[in-house]
Amino acid sequence: MVFKEAGSSSSYSLPPYPREDTPLLTNSPPLSSQFKTCANIFIAIVGAGVLGLPYTFKTTGYATGLIMLFIVAFLTYHCMLLLVNTRRKLESIMGFSKIKSFGDLGFTICGPFGRFSVDAMIVLSQAGFCVSYLIFIASTLSYLVAGNSTGETIPVFLGLTPKVLFLWGCFPFQLGLNSIKTLTHLAPLSIFADAVDITAKSVVMVEDVFEFMQNRPNLEAFKGFSVFFYGIGVAVYAFEGIGMVLPLESETKDKEKFGRVLGIGMGLISVLFGAFGALGYFAFGEETKDIITNNLGQGLISIVVQLGLCINLFITFPLMMNPVYEVFERRFYDSRYCLWIRWLLVLIVSLVALLVPNFADFLSLVGSSVCVVLGFVLPALFHCIVFRDELGWRCLVSDGAIMVFGFVVAVTGTYTSVSEILSPKA
Repeated sequence: MVFKEAGSSSSYSLPPYPREDTPLLTNSPPLSSQFKTCANIFIAIVGAGVLGLPYTFKTTGYATGLIMLFIVAFLTYHCMLLLVNTRRKLESIMGFSKIKSFGDLGFTICGPFGRFSVDAMIVLSQAGFCVSYLIFIASTLSYLVAGNSTGETIPVFLGLTPKVLFLWGCFPFQLGLNSIKTLTHLAPLSIFADAVDITAKSVVMVEDVFEFMQNRPNLEAFKGFSVFFYGIGVAVYAFEGIGMVLPLESETKDKEKFGRVLGIGMGLISVLFGAFGALGYFAFGEETKDIITNNLGQGLISIVVQLGLCINLFITFPLMMNPVYEVFERRFYDSRYCLWIRWLLVLIVSLVALLVPNFADFLSLVGSSVCVVLGFVLPALFHCIVFRDELGWRCLVSDGAIMVFGFVVAVTGTYTSVSEILSPKA
């Protein structure tokens, strides 16, 4: 392993870019307070995945949904700490430096193959997030115009459904946003988008409560073990923020308290996700749609909420694609800004979004096939490699159990998600 070969040198550091082993993050950002760190954790984790949780609760049953949600939250928190502890071990004891990202850690432990594996997973997961954003935007706008999330209830234009038209309508504007070289220029829009997002989701939860009090639909707590891993996939997708934990810890002023701050942040997010998923299912029961906002009708408040969420995800798209651009520009353009690579990636993401029929099923597929490996398997594997001599059999048992769980969820969840995607919807 790479870290064993160079561990005896206190001056060891990752070689300079633009080669395979180039760190993605090179600047020294200002240190953050505990409050700002907690806020950054919230922003890094909470995204479009939460909008598919009510449909997941419908698929699995609300009790099963809550159980799998909190299991995933705990394991995600634990694996984030594994990455932090692994980085600290390499930096403070073995003399490594400049391990600022997940990819840097992969290179330090496993060399170019480790870097490539992490890069591939980050590209697939981040691009998957952006695919889900486009699906949500196109489906929501189609629902508002056509009264149906598929857009099939009104005549098509030039052989295209409203959903497809809205998706391609976003395309030229996304080319413009994703052409911006620095994310600093998007900061004001991002702050506005986050405020809109929090407000919109709060309104959705309030609407859910009133809907439940009025309708009292029939609810199921458990729907069998066969759909458990499907729910795990969506939950993993919703909590996916593993790639940001090392940069966030690096920017924390009081690093000794980072674990506590991370735990508080993950706890609050878990409660929020559980409440959002449960309230959505309680409000609409078996009528819960794959995107919960499509259940809200077409009143003024509902329209404002759904448009607000669309604006948030539309602006967030270039932010989530930025790690993908960093990987591709580093590998294919000597770490320099490349407009045609960015435009090509936006086109590929848009084409994939056209092929995905269901929002929540896609969340489960990406969560099971990519995010589980990135969030569970790789952190446990890296921790086990670095700590195996110190922890012995305890390291093999604890980390090995997480890796086995990750592989089981990846295989079973992917199969279940593909089956759900291919099965006809009622």
